[in-house]
Amino acid sequence: MEKVKPKKHLGQHFLTDLSIAERIAQAVKGHGGVSKVLEIGPGMGVLTDFLLKNPQELYLIEIDRESIAYLHKKYPQLGDRIIEGDYLKYDAARVLPDKYAIAGNFPYNISSQIFFKVLEEKNRVTEVVCMLQKEVAQRIASPKGNKDYGILSVLLQAWYDIEYLFTVPPGVFNPPPKVHSGVIRLTRNSTEKLDCDEKLFFKVVKGGFGNRRKTLRNSLKSFQLSEEFKAHPILDKRAEQLDVADFVFLTQQIEKGRGAD
Repeated sequence: MEKVKPKKHLGQHFLTDLSIAERIAQAVKGHGGVSKVLEIGPGMGVLTDFLLKNPQELYLIEIDRESIAYLHKKYPQLGDRIIEGDYLKYDAARVLPDKYAIAGNFPYNISSQIFFKVLEEKNRVTEVVCMLQKEVAQRIASPKGNKDYGILSVLLQAWYDIEYLFTVPPGVFNPPPKVHSGVIRLTRNSTEKLDCDEKLFFKVVKGGFGNRRKTLRNSLKSFQLSEEFKAHPILDKRAEQLDVADFVFLTQQIEKGRGAD
């Protein structure tokens, strides 16, 4: 079969190292007893070959038509489990109505958007094992108090336990990216619902990191904090010093202030 050429506009960097592909596949544990895995952006199926050895039923979603044609030839047994589409716009419930895991070598340019989609699907996505730009992987797994810690760290850590698994050098890709990659695993935690308004929580987290050098008293000015709460010592801190529980507390206080208006 003729090989697929990586396309720059799709941010494609095809993994060529089989041992790394195998390590990524083996990191998918089937958390929560999930029986289905969706691989995002399989390209030429280097990771797919190893995911097929796992006990879960595998689905592939790929935006590149050339790759889709290649995958259908390579894996005729998968049939309509090879989906031509963009995960960011695709309604996964059409083929995966129950809980599922995600695996993949994510394109660098859309990895953050994929995680925001995962957050929308958090009650169905029980596990994510993926490779992405090292800096983004570190940010997502970072604890509070770290300069890497940011919006995605807090939002994802609210619903997932996150582990940074290993670093991957540029030379194992075609074409090699200019940066290192990192592999992380997200495992859905037991939180079903946050103890606050979740939409407001998202806004407070984004607002807090909007100007991360400022104290929260300044960065959250637009939330019209109550006079009573303005004196609270938590507002002397910067967003990167707060964990999920702190942001939940902050959201609760802002909710109370709104209720008092």
